[in-house]
Amino acid sequence: MKASKWLMITAAAAVLFVSTQATADLALAKKSGCLACHSVDKKIVGPGWKDVAAKYKDDAGAKDRLIAKVKKGGKGNWTKVTGGAPMPPYSPRVTDANIEKLVDFIMTL
Repeated sequence: MKASKWLMITAAAAVLFVSTQATADLALAKKSGCLACHSVDKKIVGPGWKDVAAKYKDDAGAKDRLIAKVKKGGKGNWTKVTGGAPMPPYSPRVTDANIEKLVDFIMTL
């Protein structure tokens, strides 16, 4: 009984932490201007982030390429979704550390 109580408390704390972290990551995305073109689960101008995470989930080099894409901008990877609209560069407007946080968040979806 005691062990299951601790397990439930630990699970609840983990859910609260993940929820708080996701809220912070979404606030960073909004502050950085990402939500003008992206959302978590649907296309706006750019692809929804769940689609990005699904496309790259088994790709070991995806994180580095996505960080580079956010920093430098570009086009061609999602042309069917975006109609050719380019991803604008976000570096140096968004710090390297925050770009990495955003990509990590996207890859967890």
